Amino acid sequence: MMTSQPGRRGILRAAGLLGVALPTGGMAPYARLDPREAGTSFGFDPSAICRASAGVPNAAAPGERRELKLTWNANAVCTVGVPVADQTGIFERHNLKVELINFGGTTDQLLEAIATGKADAGVGMALRWLKPLESGFDVKITSGIHGGCMRLFSAGNSEFRTLESLKGRTIGVSDMAAPDKNFFSILLAQKGIDPLKDVTWRQFPADLLGVALQRGEVQAFALGDPLAWMIRERDGLHEISNNLQGEYAGRACCVLGVRGNLIRRDRPAARALTAALLEAQDWVVANPAEAARIFAPYAKAPVEQLEAMVRDHTHHHHPTGAGLRQEIARYTEELKLVQVIRPNTDPTRFSERVFADVLS
Repeated sequence: MMTSQPGRRGILRAAGLLGVALPTGGMAPYARLDPREAGTSFGFDPSAICRASAGVPNAAAPGERRELKLTWNANAVCTVGVPVADQTGIFERHNLKVELINFGGTTDQLLEAIATGKADAGVGMALRWLKPLESGFDVKITSGIHGGCMRLFSAGNSEFRTLESLKGRTIGVSDMAAPDKNFFSILLAQKGIDPLKDVTWRQFPADLLGVALQRGEVQAFALGDPLAWMIRERDGLHEISNNLQGEYAGRACCVLGVRGNLIRRDRPAARALTAALLEAQDWVVANPAEAARIFAPYAKAPVEQLEAMVRDHTHHHHPTGAGLRQEIARYTEELKLVQVIRPNTDPTRFSERVFADVLS
């Protein structure tokens, strides 16, 4: 039997357990789509689960089925693997019953909730998590999930076509700690442009960034999918850059973090959760159209656009072990460059502290 998805009331109860308020405007509907009940309308092929999982370790949690709470952002298409794992039975096959919590609080609140056992794990963005993890939350990153969902735009007919052209200009962001702000700050710094002095950052609600660009209040803006993709298509924007270019095409931006105490006390459960989500990423790669349909109830985007996003993102890239540790260290070094991480933080030691290899 497939794991049951919590309803809206259950989500609100979970939010109470976490001690944070979930803004109703940011809460996606929890309509459940069960491929086995939907017949052929999903084009669902159960054998694809086995094919997609060929490279994932056999990591079913032994003994009684483990009940875990997993936080995620139901509005971000980069988390598509979460409902896929739930609705295709991947969690169940790893002997897990996973309650999904659509978390709307701050990153500090999220990591505190995981660290204190109010949740067991969460999926989020590395470039948003690393700074609060520097404060010592007992949360360990066990795998990358995928890459390629952050974008930087200018107007379609704009003279601002490159990173270098933005020196002395204003860039819009959805918040001042956004992972896309951090990422494009890094790219600007690599071009010799000081992101603290040579550009101005202005904050707008995410859905108004396109309007701010049209009005000339900003010359460019940074945002993540699916909203970034949708605004680009609607307004015919020029994409200056993204994290699918150069070395970043082979680096994960979205990660899985697991409570340190869970890893120490029940490593098989942490291993099973990590393996299940990695298997789900491979399933997404093998079945992008079906994955988009599974995610569609959570997003205000056409299924065709969601499928294009899923195909564009690097769901095949989900590092673990030494590869993941090296990616964390690289991000840490880069965040030091833009004065997000403290200058005396050692990237190698820090990556070792916030990382756990639960699959070996």
